Amino acid sequence: MAGVPGQGRKFDVGTALEQAMFAFWEHGYEGTSVSKLTSAMHINPPSLYSAFGGKEGVFFAAVEHYLATRGDFMDRAFSEEPHAVKLISRLLYDAASHYTDESCPGGCLIISSAVSVTAANQGVADRLRDMRNANVALLSERITVGIADGVLPTSWDPVEISEYIGVIIQGMSQRARDGATRAQLERVADRTLASLGAAAATPLRT
Repeated sequence: MAGVPGQGRKFDVGTALEQAMFAFWEHGYEGTSVSKLTSAMHINPPSLYSAFGGKEGVFFAAVEHYLATRGDFMDRAFSEEPHAVKLISRLLYDAASHYTDESCPGGCLIISSAVSVTAANQGVADRLRDMRNANVALLSERITVGIADGVLPTSWDPVEISEYIGVIIQGMSQRARDGATRAQLERVADRTLASLGAAAATPLRT
């Protein structure tokens, strides 16, 4: 629980961040005003500024909440799948499932919430870009290890493959927001794995 000095009012931070997450997810960073946030979070502006410092503070707290809850599938895949091919397969099929979850606005908060921003908010977009790039770099490292261990073909270029998968996953997020179904995105995953050749011949569906 968080309280504001002098007001004697408390609110549940987890619940408030859940609502903020949905607001940013649906309307984007710039489309979510402070008034929309306070309404969604059921708190007043002084409480918001006292607890989070402002809109940007709420946003990145909501991003962390997303990564710990509805958006945790990528971190779990990276931690649980040491083999690069199984990791790629799991990322693709989990994305198809999570991005089309009808209880959410669709797609990925980190991919869609700051696609286009004004110069004043470029720092927000840059931080999200760095998060996305970090996942691509991590996948590249995992592929490099797989090649060194002899479980992946030497013809694979780690940077090229990881960029390719990154583009596919980001595209899946947008297609989900545009109404693509889980089945449709799973077929995208099927074709993506098939395009990688024999090393990805056995998809890992979840």
